[in-house]
Amino acid sequence: MNLFKEKDQKNIQTLPPLAERLRPTKLEEFYGHEKYLGKGKLLRRLIDKNEIVSLIFWGPPGSGKTTLAKIIARSANAKQYQISAVDSGVKELREIIKLAEANKYNGVSTLLFIDEIHRFNKAQQDALLGCVEQGVLTLIGATTENPSFEVISPLLSRTKVIKLEPLTEDDIRSILSNAIKNDEYLKPLNLQIDSDAEQTLIRSSGGDARRLLNTLEISSRLVGQDSYVTNDIVGQALLSNHFVYDKKGDAHYDTISAFIKSIRGSDPDAAVYWLARMLESGEDPKFIARRMIILASEDIGNADPFALVLADSTFAAIDKLGMPEARIVLSQAATYLASTHKSNASYLAIDKAIDTVKKGGSYPVPLHLRNAPTRLMKDEGYSDGYLYPHDYAGHFTDQNYLPPELNDTRFYEPTTEGREKKFFERLSGLWKKHKGIDPDE
Repeated sequence: MNLFKEKDQKNIQTLPPLAERLRPTKLEEFYGHEKYLGKGKLLRRLIDKNEIVSLIFWGPPGSGKTTLAKIIARSANAKQYQISAVDSGVKELREIIKLAEANKYNGVSTLLFIDEIHRFNKAQQDALLGCVEQGVLTLIGATTENPSFEVISPLLSRTKVIKLEPLTEDDIRSILSNAIKNDEYLKPLNLQIDSDAEQTLIRSSGGDARRLLNTLEISSRLVGQDSYVTNDIVGQALLSNHFVYDKKGDAHYDTISAFIKSIRGSDPDAAVYWLARMLESGEDPKFIARRMIILASEDIGNADPFALVLADSTFAAIDKLGMPEARIVLSQAATYLASTHKSNASYLAIDKAIDTVKKGGSYPVPLHLRNAPTRLMKDEGYSDGYLYPHDYAGHFTDQNYLPPELNDTRFYEPTTEGREKKFFERLSGLWKKHKGIDPDE
């Protein structure tokens, strides 16, 4: 019998998600990470002795970073504050620091938890440095990104980094069992899960407790009168789940792929849409900016050399601004890159040259191109016969610059798009005799 009657359905809509309802509030309820939390282990000792130091939890989504930080905060004899780096800035930090200074003056410790600390730019992280160093507050940060790259070195040196791995299958199985037995809405259902469905739930979670519980919650609403969860129901739950996006999953790669292909395809509207999808899903703006730097050379190149300058400037601006203002800079860059001329000639050129080298094209440097810093080298013919282009009309002379075995080989074949058209026309006039570049081809 399905106990989700109309009244129950209305009630459950007002409840937090299952993952939030089951969030542990003490260590005894927490699953996993025995290397840190087992008896006599580092974190366990610090928590038991109430000797919390500044920490940064680094791990994938759903590994327990935020939960563990909140458990530590509750156990600490300190005034607690919590912010997210996504929607907080220097102003909020300074307000908390003032409170922390007042707390210290009154003999009260302060603990600050910052979720997604990697989203703070350098200026925002600098604002934390002094108060952490002076013991004004104890910092606990959570991040999915490698702190070595995303947290400034002075702050990193004053914290202990705890690397949390994805939860094991045994941990996930325990969390699943606990949810079915103890959640106030799942327990009355007496859910029965067949072995295939259980295995799908566990494996599809990827060690992410939140993902597991989200899928279980949807599955529980799809069951029939017998409250029996089959593999088919779990499959439907996985398909019907809200847009799932994490930095290691398929959605991460699929969405950035759609974004890049939209820019390459000169569709600024699609580019901005996929950009919005990534930002709203919590993607790191720096990751997006890095991909645009690559695209600026790979897909635009010399058709518009300014594209690379803009993409690089975008990355620098993001570091200075942080979110949410960084969204504007990203949008400007994305729409520019999508709207400008395109060429992959530089990308093809280097790959063709590398392929030639790999296939045995590592020929000796021709004597006239070699460096001759000593008399002996000059006597050996080094640099002999080299023609200095600036001594000739047009600052050009059609001497060979490649090994004789590769003379007249073309690696770079400029297009007639944008600024590259001028390169094409110039090179056609200079090298038509040797390389057969025909301006009319």
